[in-house]
Amino acid sequence: MTETNNQIQSNDIPAAADVPAAAEGQQEQRRGGGGGRNEGRGGDRKGAGRGRDNRRGQERDSEWQERVVQIRRVSKTVKGGKKMSFRAIVVVGNERGQVGVGVGKAGDVIGAVRKGVADGKKHLVKVPLTRHSSIPTLSRGGDGAASVLIRPAAPGTGVIAGGSIRTVLELAGIKNILAKRLGSKTPLNNARAAIDALEALRTHKETAKERGISLEQIYS
Repeated sequence: MTETNNQIQSNDIPAAADVPAAAEGQQEQRRGGGGGRNEGRGGDRKGAGRGRDNRRGQERDSEWQERVVQIRRVSKTVKGGKKMSFRAIVVVGNERGQVGVGVGKAGDVIGAVRKGVADGKKHLVKVPLTRHSSIPTLSRGGDGAASVLIRPAAPGTGVIAGGSIRTVLELAGIKNILAKRLGSKTPLNNARAAIDALEALRTHKETAKERGISLEQIYS
């Protein structure tokens, strides 16, 4: 041990001939000095750019709101027995006319919710909103045995709905609407039926364009 320690100490101590060379190198760096500063500035600029990108990503993520409608423990029968997992139904929206419903399954609740959010963002629907944060016309949608009827309402009415339908309408940015659940009470089917009804909405201008008539003829 003493021999190795002596060797390490002797190797760590620079030789006298190497000291002037190191000093000359430091003087050259001081004379040239601009390259090191520019490199430092370039690194700072790159770091600042990355920071801006992260801020933009956080702002985009903050625009979306997520609400968990239901979390259930489900099982899958496999060769060795039953495999237990969690299923999460998540509604994602920005309260400005975009909303989606997603389903995620994982071994833990956090993973299931995360997958549900990603699935909801993949299936977004754009909703036409009026000046009073309502829908332009009556619409009806269905999914499986569930059926949902939505109707525009006057300002001050609020969101007259319940269950997962209310969550979908609120995250879409609708503040005055009447909704009625018809058929099945399953949260997932009702949420998807509400999405189907919102997706079927058309503004008066779009309807006039599809029919090939003027906007005045629709109101007459």
